[in-house]
Amino acid sequence: MSTRWYPIYQRGNPQLRVFLPNFWLKLVRPENQQPPNVVQFACSMEMTRHDVKSYLEKIYKVPVVNVRTRIALGGTKRDLVLGYITKEEDTKYAYVTLPSTEKFSFPDIFPTDAKQKIEDDKKSLEDAKKNHKKFLDKNKDRPGTPGWFSI
Repeated sequence: MSTRWYPIYQRGNPQLRVFLPNFWLKLVRPENQQPPNVVQFACSMEMTRHDVKSYLEKIYKVPVVNVRTRIALGGTKRDLVLGYITKEEDTKYAYVTLPSTEKFSFPDIFPTDAKQKIEDDKKSLEDAKKNHKKFLDKNKDRPGTPGWFSI
């Protein structure tokens, strides 16, 4: 099914007719742990499992063993002021199984070195302790300061 407009009819042959379906796929990080050869896509509601398979095989040259689809219902919300109910759009998910030799993993776009993160956290904690100690030393002789400030 397509919502695109076709060109106006003109006399003569050949007529230029191009069919462009409104199919789309979006790679999604799965919420639950999946086997390494299963990839999750959000896709157009009109796409069937056969469409998903042929789309991936013909356009992206990806070998596909199996495709499973499910429709996730959109959430409903009630407006607190006026009381009307709104519903978010439903989403169709396609779970594509690749051959067992193929493995898919999301690229690590923002690599975080665990040791570097721990060192940064320790440095930040030491800076906070030092600044707090400086604050306490600056205000220890100030009248009206509660006694629990002195350590």
